[in-house]
Amino acid sequence: MTIIAKGLAGVTVGETAISTVGKAGAGLTYRGYSIQDLARHATFEEVAYLLIYGKLPNVSELNAYQERLAKLRELPPPVCQVLETLPMSTHPMDVLRTGASMIGSLEPEGENGRGAAYVADRLIASMTSMLGYWHRYAHRRQRVDTQSDETTLAGHFLRLMNDAPPIETARRTLDTIFVLYAEHEFNASTFTGRVVTSTLADTYSAVVAAIGALRGPLHGGANEAAMELIASFETPQEAEKSIKHMLDARRLIMGFGHRVYKNGDPRSDIVKELARQLSYESGNTMYFEISESIENVIMREKGLFPNLDFYSATAYHLCGIPTVMFTPLFAVSRTSGWVAHVIEQRDDNSLIRPNADYTGPPAQEFVELQGR
Repeated sequence: MTIIAKGLAGVTVGETAISTVGKAGAGLTYRGYSIQDLARHATFEEVAYLLIYGKLPNVSELNAYQERLAKLRELPPPVCQVLETLPMSTHPMDVLRTGASMIGSLEPEGENGRGAAYVADRLIASMTSMLGYWHRYAHRRQRVDTQSDETTLAGHFLRLMNDAPPIETARRTLDTIFVLYAEHEFNASTFTGRVVTSTLADTYSAVVAAIGALRGPLHGGANEAAMELIASFETPQEAEKSIKHMLDARRLIMGFGHRVYKNGDPRSDIVKELARQLSYESGNTMYFEISESIENVIMREKGLFPNLDFYSATAYHLCGIPTVMFTPLFAVSRTSGWVAHVIEQRDDNSLIRPNADYTGPPAQEFVELQGR
């Protein structure tokens, strides 16, 4: 009898040298570096370089890489024209999907020396511009310059969104969240990208497919759902009472539990501390207190830990980022991991084509229609 692992749970489908997720004695690492060290000491640009190019940059390499990304932020006029046609009701994930596909058409991989690393750098840099340009045009009818003098992608995004220099605490927080979201082994969107790559498709196609996989609430959309839940309560006491009722009714609460981490997501404590700091610095602690109340009830009643998505919602909100932008920012960061996997898949490629057990009707005789 065939054993079926729904969702491929517990099934090892390949090897990777990019990250470890929940490995005994290692936890979460990017190319051997612990997530705690990277979150504490590295910028997102350093992490993106590590994932895409295979090593941490030295000072001169980092400076050159930041300058390279800054030059790649600018959107071609045809991309701006396409973004202007997207209505205000468009989800920003669809903005990214459309913008990435458009750039892939204008700057195809393989032409003018463009390889997968170029595609990664181009998309990481320009995705922040896509989101900022579309948001400002759709909501204010403003055509904005997609360049800025901000050194980091986090700062560039916040400046474009708010038309003002970013608050340093918010910029630092977003940069750290980018680090935390950058890579996570064979998650749904990354595996989607590897499946597409295994067919020998181009890197843009793999990234666009991965964006589609990340669009769903069971993967990238969990932080949006978490924010909607948190914002629905006015006090920690109300949250505690309502969450208890939701659990009794067996309703799904997004942002808790993880397929891999049974004893807690190592990224959660990091982002929780960021949310705490932002709360007290801003003098607005209510959302953080409500979040803690929800966490305490779910731990007490179900023994479930929050994952990265839960407290990142509060942190994003306190940075002044609209809820619909939460998952797109996940995609900006994760593009570095996606393309690292595209490169790795190509180095030892085999078409990914699993089997399935057929459960349909038995063989039937086809009867041709008479009189047609």
